[in-house]
Amino acid sequence: MVISPEEFLSLRKSVPVVDVRSEGEFQSGHIPGAANIPLLNNTERATVGTDYKQKGQAEAIKTGFRLVGPRLVDIINEAHRIASHNEMVVHCWRGGMRSTFFSRFVEMTGIKTHQLKGGYKAYRTIVHGSFQLPLKLIVIGGCTGSGKTEILQALEKAGEQVINLEGLARHKGSVFGGLQMPPQPTTEQFENDLFEVIHSLDTTRRIWIEDESIAIGKVFLPLAFWKALSAGPVIEIDVDKSVRVHRLVTEYGQSDPTDFLNAMTGITKKLGGQHFKAAKEKLLAGDWSTAIDIVLTYYDKAYRNGLERKQHRIIRRLSWDGKNVELILKDLITVKAHKNQ
Repeated sequence: MVISPEEFLSLRKSVPVVDVRSEGEFQSGHIPGAANIPLLNNTERATVGTDYKQKGQAEAIKTGFRLVGPRLVDIINEAHRIASHNEMVVHCWRGGMRSTFFSRFVEMTGIKTHQLKGGYKAYRTIVHGSFQLPLKLIVIGGCTGSGKTEILQALEKAGEQVINLEGLARHKGSVFGGLQMPPQPTTEQFENDLFEVIHSLDTTRRIWIEDESIAIGKVFLPLAFWKALSAGPVIEIDVDKSVRVHRLVTEYGQSDPTDFLNAMTGITKKLGGQHFKAAKEKLLAGDWSTAIDIVLTYYDKAYRNGLERKQHRIIRRLSWDGKNVELILKDLITVKAHKNQ
């Protein structure tokens, strides 16, 4: 049975999703929650592609059957392991041959399949469309070390709607943002994960989000989404520098000094040779507080420069001690940046 992308978004809540593309395609980007059972693995897909170009479709299909044959029982066994009550949603890249053949194979062994019309490509079309939605974003801004992520987490715990971009990107934004973090997703996978969050939210209500540049580590925000973020009302969180230094020492002080130093080389020019040398000496001497204080000289300057361009967007400034998030939570929740809030 072929289902529309809209039907798919509903059905997947109760029926497992199987992506039959190669493992390489899956790793580049996939539907969150989908299981990967490649009908053709990376090498086999390349072989079939070569035969298609050189010998035509019929010969390429024969090659595909020949390659899949020895693995067919394993493929079917894996399908039965994943199927819920002998039912699953299946997709490939465009809803073509791979998902069709896979569905026929497993249906012969008693599994009911729902084939996604348009495949993963159709899902990606929906993903891109979601970034055009008129979201009621409220942007949390503030200097590095202000605890913006902690504030977002507290807002979410309090029942507010939140998009945690740094959590999705698995990166904290600064040049040090990848320290003690798992590998980042591809930009494609980040977009899929971001869509899933947006899809779960009520877009008629406000959504809290942290101020970000268009790139978070190696991941890039969708342009339309970033433009909306860059136009949203801003609440600036003001935290004393000494408090921010303490917070950052707590955050990064357990990391390898060599890794921190290697990351710091990324801002050598912007920090200035003299400041870089001083921060390096303090870091290698174990004085994390002074090293980070020096680094913040650059980040605070960059933030102030950016602040000049968004003065018209700042709707409120809130001072925080950087310790008790409950003290600032009540003030944030009472903010009305949009109508009908």
